[in-house]
Amino acid sequence: MSIDESTAARVAKLARIKVDPEALPALAQDFNGILGFIEQLSEVDVDGVEPMTSVTPQRLKRREDVVTDGDRQDAVLKNAPDAREGFFAVPKVVE
Repeated sequence: MSIDESTAARVAKLARIKVDPEALPALAQDFNGILGFIEQLSEVDVDGVEPMTSVTPQRLKRREDVVTDGDRQDAVLKNAPDAREGFFAVPKVVE
């Protein structure tokens, strides 16, 4: 797949990025470089390779899976525009 200048201009327009006409050849070349790299990556055999979250073996820190009330009601409601009786107050939307 190859990206020409008109396609690069269309992509820039769709992305709502202003690109000067004289910069379109370089942008098209960059797109072609990216697509070439993606094609190169698709040639890599990854059968049997486990998905990874990091290049170093590690486990993510997890909190204990315990149901609590959070004990932070006051802190949570502190920035609420309207809070009543320990809850967020919202305007009625259905009559």
